[in-house]
Amino acid sequence: MSVEARILIVTRDDFVTGPLVEGLEKLGWPAICARGAAAAVAAVSDRSIEGAIVDLSGGEEFAEIPQRLKDASWPRRLPVVAVGRPGGALPGVDLTLNAPLHPAQAALRLGALIRAAVAEEEFELRRETFAERGRRLELPEPNASRLRILAIGEPAPQFLALSNALGLKAEIVGAFTAYTAFDYLHEWSFDAVVLWAGANENEAMSIATGMRRNTRLYHVPTLLYLGEGSKITMAEAFHRGVSDIASLQTSENETARRVVELARSYRRQSAIRQALERARSSGLMDAATGLFTRDLFAAHLARLAAAAHERNRALSICTLTIADTPQIAAARAGGWLDRAVPQIGSMVGRLVRAEDTAARLGSEVFALALPSTPLNSARSAAERITAVIGCTAFDAGEGKSPFVVDFEIGVAEVQPGESAAAALDRIAGRSLQREAV
Repeated sequence: MSVEARILIVTRDDFVTGPLVEGLEKLGWPAICARGAAAAVAAVSDRSIEGAIVDLSGGEEFAEIPQRLKDASWPRRLPVVAVGRPGGALPGVDLTLNAPLHPAQAALRLGALIRAAVAEEEFELRRETFAERGRRLELPEPNASRLRILAIGEPAPQFLALSNALGLKAEIVGAFTAYTAFDYLHEWSFDAVVLWAGANENEAMSIATGMRRNTRLYHVPTLLYLGEGSKITMAEAFHRGVSDIASLQTSENETARRVVELARSYRRQSAIRQALERARSSGLMDAATGLFTRDLFAAHLARLAAAAHERNRALSICTLTIADTPQIAAARAGGWLDRAVPQIGSMVGRLVRAEDTAARLGSEVFALALPSTPLNSARSAAERITAVIGCTAFDAGEGKSPFVVDFEIGVAEVQPGESAAAALDRIAGRSLQREAV
């Protein structure tokens, strides 16, 4: 089976192409290359490209390519990362990064932008589904307040110079130690974090790692500012989750610009996710679990499938059915399973991405619609969700041991020309076959 490319790289420089393609491939991001505008436009028109990287060093004509790519891929939203300093804002560019672009950095930033693009598409579809039922979902409200950035590190002259440059563009909060930094991160919300890797590089890397292990802080962009003679490699930093790297050779104003660009992108993504979360208070959801009802899910799923075909995106559907074990049979007989289902449904809703649609199809059956997600990734997501719920003990009554819940998982990817209902029928058919064995 051929592997579909996910990323398009537009460049004339073979020194850029080879290492970047090879590195992205190892990270699970197959890429193809185009040498100019015509080939690039053809690629995004004919293939399921999820994101693009445009090398602006290719010449003046390359400045027009980002917007042409967005136009050619519409209605699929295509994130475009520009490599190199454009000298000003370019139409069609979502994020500008400096050369050389490390594969892990490219994957990290494109992953965030692609998720934001899919979330925007989902918000539009959800608005249409809810409007049919007389409910209006509000557009994401732009946050007009100043950007808030946390600067972590000892007050070295170079770091203070960067903080001063940032202070002209955003509100800066300083933290000299990791303990103070995490206190601030847990108490306040920040649009970006700057880590000074000066005298204590290990502490800076530990903070970056700690942020990526925290679900609330996972998406907050982090720029690592390297001191003189730093021993931290780009590969090590990006694999720890750092969003961007700057050195003392980069001017403070340029580094500040990059931090602000990351912060603005993160704020926009957060606004979209918050808008999607507001669907829970629409009055249309299942009252006990906060999930989509069966009828609402069916209507939205049909819209999702049509949009997936039109945008050439993957769409997978999962069903999570509470397994009929002896423990479950006893809990069901005593009425304890009915009491646990609202908590189980609530957990399902919290464990999916904001752009995913979680529903309650029956008393003990849940479903997920996962946009821009192929079959294997959907199965992994379902297994992760059920594993977390499977570690939870539910009350079985006084004097009885708590019970745990296992699930039977069904997964199907909607095929070209196939309806969502047909994909669900395939899942049901496999379930019946397993029961017959």
